[in-house]
Amino acid sequence: MGEVVALVDYGAGNLHSVENALRKVGAKVSVTADPDVLRSADRIVLPGVGSFRACAEGLRAQDGAIEAMAERVRVGGAPFLGICVGMQLLATRGLEHGTTAGLDWIAGEVRAIEPIDVSVKVPHMGWNDVATTPHAKGDPVIETGEAYFLHSYHFHADSGRDVIAMTDHGGGLVAAVGRDNLLGVQFHPEKSQAYGLALLERFLAWRP
Repeated sequence: MGEVVALVDYGAGNLHSVENALRKVGAKVSVTADPDVLRSADRIVLPGVGSFRACAEGLRAQDGAIEAMAERVRVGGAPFLGICVGMQLLATRGLEHGTTAGLDWIAGEVRAIEPIDVSVKVPHMGWNDVATTPHAKGDPVIETGEAYFLHSYHFHADSGRDVIAMTDHGGGLVAAVGRDNLLGVQFHPEKSQAYGLALLERFLAWRP
């Protein structure tokens, strides 16, 4: 495969595991925060592990990276995948450790998980169902299945149209958001065995 997938390195991602998973499904991966590389990438993957604030600050500390991503993705139309906190950063803001601005590519905010059932523990950790919503409309990347989750905060989208998959953990939680060439998953494809690898494979073939 000749296409280059830029895996954004900003000190806040599970880079090694994500890189290995992408390579396993045939991707040519460039681990980088170099704006010039991001501008020329065919696809961009933004991972993220830790707090929303720490990830947002880490990304903003990479000189020119956000502007280059916006140019390539929002203007150039390159397919984009956000993973875990990388998905949450698509939101307008995050409410972890105070209010922190996100990328605001998909309107919404990231809030603490507050289960309706008080016996349900937070963080949401382990395998859980991924159920597509009617708004997925035959989305070529997200399919119903079971994936591995680890998070204490969740994406609350302003528009239900942007929610393409849900899961349940003491109440409904957003498992995936998407619009046009943007896709974000709360779960970890790189830890989701066959389901996750198949999703990454579909992402590589995606032509939004």
